[in-house]
Amino acid sequence: MTSDLPNIDPELLRPIDTDALVGPDEPHHAPRLLVLYGSLRERSYSRLLAEEAARLLRWYGCEVRTFDPSGLPLPDDADSDHPKVRELRELAEWSEGMLWVSPERHGAMTGIMKAQIDWIPLALGGVRPTQGKTLAVMEVSGGSQSFNAVNQLRILGRWMRMLTIPNQSSVPRAFNEFDEAGRMRLSPLYLRVVDVCEELVKFTWLTRGRAAYLTDRYSERVESAEAVSRRVNQSTH
Repeated sequence: MTSDLPNIDPELLRPIDTDALVGPDEPHHAPRLLVLYGSLRERSYSRLLAEEAARLLRWYGCEVRTFDPSGLPLPDDADSDHPKVRELRELAEWSEGMLWVSPERHGAMTGIMKAQIDWIPLALGGVRPTQGKTLAVMEVSGGSQSFNAVNQLRILGRWMRMLTIPNQSSVPRAFNEFDEAGRMRLSPLYLRVVDVCEELVKFTWLTRGRAAYLTDRYSERVESAEAVSRRVNQSTH
C-alpha cells in the first residue's frame, strides 16, 4: 500500500526482486533495519527525514525500528547497563542494517548522533555487533547543500566495519522541504531519499547471508577468539 506515501507514483515504485539478490538457501525473512537520528528538537528535521525513510523501508518489506536518543547519557558518563544504552545496544545487535540521519551543526555531525554511535561497542568480547551490516547515511542542514556530516558518517561506518552503500542523501534548507504535518515535499531531494532507501534494502538482501564470509579476515583466523577477547577488553591504564 502506498497510501502513506503521497509523493510516490505507485506505478513506478517497484518491490524488491529478492530472487535476483539471494539464493534459495539464504535468509528470506524481512530485513531488520535500525534507524538513528541526531537531534532532540521538538521539530527535528533529522527525525522527520528518518520517519520519512522508515515509511519507505517498511513499504519495501523491512522490519524497521527507530531509536529515540532522548535520555541517552554521554559516552562514559554512565554504565553500559543504563536502560537507554542497553536498548541501543540490543537494537544494534538485532539489526541487519542501519540508516543514520544527522543534522549538520558547525560543519559536522551533531554530538547527539556521535554519542549514539560511540555507545555501540566495536566489540563485545570477540564479537563485533556491527561488522558486515549494511549502512546508509543522510543529513539535513539549514543552509546550502553540504556533505560534511554524511562524509563523517561514512568514516564511522568504515570504522565500525559496516558495508556502507554508495548512495546517500543531503537535504539543504530542510525547513523548506517539510510541510506543516512534517511530511517531506515532492522534489528531486525526495526522489534521492527514495533511491537511498531502495538501495539500502537491495544491499541488505544481497549481503546479509554472505556477511560472515565477506568480513572473514586472515589476521582474525590467525588470532584466536580468546586472544581477541583479551586484547579488546584489556583494562585501560
